[in-house]
Amino acid sequence: MAKQPPVPDPLIFVPRQGKPQLLFVLLHGESADPQQVAPLADAIKLAFPMAIVVLPYGFHQPSWQDEQPGGYHWIDPGNPEDENYRARVAASVNPLIELIRSLQAKFGLSGQQTALAGFSQGASMALEASHADHGLAGRVLAFSGLYATMPAVVPPATLLHFFHGANDQQVSVQEVESTLSQLASLQGDATLDVASRIGHELHEALIRQAIVRLQTCVPLRSWEDAMSTLQEDQLREKQAGQGGPTLH
Repeated sequence: MAKQPPVPDPLIFVPRQGKPQLLFVLLHGESADPQQVAPLADAIKLAFPMAIVVLPYGFHQPSWQDEQPGGYHWIDPGNPEDENYRARVAASVNPLIELIRSLQAKFGLSGQQTALAGFSQGASMALEASHADHGLAGRVLAFSGLYATMPAVVPPATLLHFFHGANDQQVSVQEVESTLSQLASLQGDATLDVASRIGHELHEALIRQAIVRLQTCVPLRSWEDAMSTLQEDQLREKQAGQGGPTLH
């Protein structure tokens, strides 16, 4: 029986000079290839010139024997309603985690210096990977995609950003909003941006908002740490003031 040829190596863009400070791994959608997320890669490289940007290929190419092979899938294609769908998702998540960990080791970067981004099926993979390995990434950017299985716990050190088109017919905004509510009940740190008149696509408006989120959104844990430190400082000042002289 013929065997699928090896998947091409990831596309890797490194800073022109200096030591890399961040790692972005961008995952395309189903039946596609890294070119699908190239506009997102370009925006990230412009906004974060000291970042390494990696665009891997999905692990499966079901039509590789066709005269004109189609795109790549992260999850072995099949009926999403099949009972073994979760197993097929898990089978792809583990090698993805291994790939990301190998990139971190190669470039000397930590999970907190890593961001995962994906469109559609790639978004699902990014979310699932971050939940399977809680230290894998500091941020996840999910464009037009959701979990294969809603998690029972959330990664405590990962900020989750969801970007969605209001007219998406494949994954409805209502599904995403429901997911955000469930994440909130789990004390997850998540944001949602919805663009009007946009369907199931990696639209430039969503890409622009993703850059804004990356540049301006402070993780909840950092805010809580800062507030805790501020309160401790204020308490110490108050205690110190109680024993000192009063000026009039």
